[in-house]
Amino acid sequence: MKKKLFGILIAFTMGILMTESIKAQTKLDSLLPVRGFCIDAPRPVGLDSFVQFIDRELAPRKVNTLIVQIEYHYQFKSHPELTDSFALSKADVRKIVSVCKKNNIRLIPLVDLLGHQSWANHNGKLLKTYPQFDETPGIVMPEKYEWPNADNLYCKSYCPLYPGLHDVIFAVIDELCDAFESNAFHAGMDEVFFIGDDKCPRCGGRDKAELFAGEVRSIHEHLLQKGREMWIWGDRLLDGKTTGLGEWEASFNNTHRAIDLIPTDVVICDWHYNRPDKTAVYFAMKRFRVITCPWRQPSTAIIQINDIISFRRESATDMSDRFYGIMETTWTRTDHFLQSYYTPQPAADPNENTPWNCFRVMYDAINKLP
Repeated sequence: MKKKLFGILIAFTMGILMTESIKAQTKLDSLLPVRGFCIDAPRPVGLDSFVQFIDRELAPRKVNTLIVQIEYHYQFKSHPELTDSFALSKADVRKIVSVCKKNNIRLIPLVDLLGHQSWANHNGKLLKTYPQFDETPGIVMPEKYEWPNADNLYCKSYCPLYPGLHDVIFAVIDELCDAFESNAFHAGMDEVFFIGDDKCPRCGGRDKAELFAGEVRSIHEHLLQKGREMWIWGDRLLDGKTTGLGEWEASFNNTHRAIDLIPTDVVICDWHYNRPDKTAVYFAMKRFRVITCPWRQPSTAIIQINDIISFRRESATDMSDRFYGIMETTWTRTDHFLQSYYTPQPAADPNENTPWNCFRVMYDAINKLP
């Protein structure tokens, strides 16, 4: 009898705890529907460590969205010529999918489209393989990269009007979304400095906002046909001159007008790393769902968390749900992030400006929300 009563008591207690846990989760979901983490794809040799990190660190902190910047580090069947070095196999990706399913984490692959087709003094895999897609083929990659430079070369772009381009990138998108079992795709599209180049026989003289919006619409339409959402970074949709945000966090080449030319169901990832600018309000007023994205400054991330919660609480019903959440970005190799994250730092400054410390502080604060 005692064992039976003890079992009933345990079951009752567990039921109460589970109910309270569900209530806490529901409340957190109402405060921050998206609690994201964006990181580079792991090397195959570090895959198991990455899977453990998802299970042991992201899940307990109630991260519910994981963006993996896969780029071309995947063993493509549709376009094997685009498979870059240290590429993950479908079986590798399945391990990431499995641990995310286990922990109810939404998994979204990211490939930089339009811009970021080169880095420093070398082209990325797409332009290496298909040099004809280059928007500015006349700009030769330097032996030693420096910024600023005479060509205003930060990163190259592909020509969005080049015939056959979309056949290639759409096949890549489809294969990755299938492998990641994802109902969304992050297309990047940030920091596009080269667009509508005067020397391009297809783009020269065209409105840069129209070109940018046209590329968003093309990718969006393809994803929509597959029942998938489109996510992008938001900087090219902000006017750098009017806002004073500058040419990195916003546009100096007039692409900002594209904000009125693209579908409003595109999810905007609005990044500000050094100052908690309130541009989420602008995107929400334009009817977009917006996710605020910090990087390495914990003090900035805390303000951004509080801002999103305040915007949701204090806005009209039509606006509030558009403040979609917050997402930590990392911008370093996964193995470097994990090594730094797990390095003991007993005397570490809680305001240390690193992505791994920002992640800790940010999610500690999120999980202490009342």
